[in-house]
Amino acid sequence: MDTGTSGGTGEHGEVTLKVVTGMDAFTREEWFALRGASREISEIPYNPFISHEFLSILEEAGTVSPQSGWQPQHLRLEAADGTLIGAVPCYLKSHSQGEYVFDHGWADAFERAGGRYYPKLQVAVPFTPATGPRLLAGRGSPGVSVRAALAGGLKTLTDTLGVSSAHVTFAADEDIEQLDAAGFLMRTDQQFHFHNEAYRDYADFLDTLASRKRKALRKERAAAVQDGITIDRLTGKDLTETVWDDFFRFYMDTGSRKWGRPYLNRKFFSLVGERMADDVLLVMARYNGRYVAGAINFIGGDRLFGRNWGCIEDHPFLHFEVCYHQAIDFAIERGLKVVEAGAQGEHKLARGYMPVTTRSAPYIAHPGLRRAIADYLERERHEVAQIGAYLEGHGPFRRGELEERE
Repeated sequence: MDTGTSGGTGEHGEVTLKVVTGMDAFTREEWFALRGASREISEIPYNPFISHEFLSILEEAGTVSPQSGWQPQHLRLEAADGTLIGAVPCYLKSHSQGEYVFDHGWADAFERAGGRYYPKLQVAVPFTPATGPRLLAGRGSPGVSVRAALAGGLKTLTDTLGVSSAHVTFAADEDIEQLDAAGFLMRTDQQFHFHNEAYRDYADFLDTLASRKRKALRKERAAAVQDGITIDRLTGKDLTETVWDDFFRFYMDTGSRKWGRPYLNRKFFSLVGERMADDVLLVMARYNGRYVAGAINFIGGDRLFGRNWGCIEDHPFLHFEVCYHQAIDFAIERGLKVVEAGAQGEHKLARGYMPVTTRSAPYIAHPGLRRAIADYLERERHEVAQIGAYLEGHGPFRRGELEERE
């Protein structure tokens, strides 16, 4: 399975960095020992998207493959005895779809100037705009040195393959530090997250909002179910194939109308139900005896990740109820600290989801393109910071509550 190796000396003695072409190059047990990859054994909160199950499911379902333009090129860092001490989920890509950090303009400009932008390397969880570890260090290992070795290895792989660039997207802060030190450029963007300030229930959360905002949300939630709609929350053994059939119909209908071609297939959802059922929360809306809308969420160690929504009927405010309000209810009940509601969407602000800066790090091999992108990113970071500060001041919280949050 190895497509290349490189060696060196680190705190583990002689180490070897290998490039492998699939998750089957890692055993489930050794991947579990990576920080954040297991609910049972972790030095940092569990992130379901970097679990062996999730990344393997993407490959097994065929949503990630050379044919889909996502060719696995995972990095595997081994000690001298073959023990896994670090890893990177990495893909060789022939396009920029399914990333949620946009570089189409860079590709167009470089190719108009005679360069070749694709293929490129993408360090990410495919189709998933959620922050998490990208330079995965083994539990008990010297994390800083392992992440530094992985960042350096990623640059070496980019140069060895002769590709234009490597893009680490939605990276955790500790990864960003090592990528910055390795010479990657820094990129920021904005998302909206709900922060659970130890609320007793949804009403307790509402009490922190300005009066007008509080009344608006109460009215919105009542209107969402006024036609006799009921909401079910399904997880674990409740995730039957019939339920997945319903949700997949919503996902395909809405995804086809909004994006043209949804990324995930029916097999993906069956495998998730089979192997990750306890990590999934499906919020489903029932009307006239059948499900008409739903949203899939993944349950992490300290947060809920909202992912995909779909519907086959339009009902006022139902999207907000299924995707945002129910997620807050669940997070409060489970004691989860954060709800991440996915990419974009300033409409989330009024519903208690506040602006949060996300971070990515591109490495650009061509010096001229690198200089141009570095200038662009400096302006972009300034703009993101300005917008974030403005939005922070226009949230739904009472002024005193907002000042305490800051």
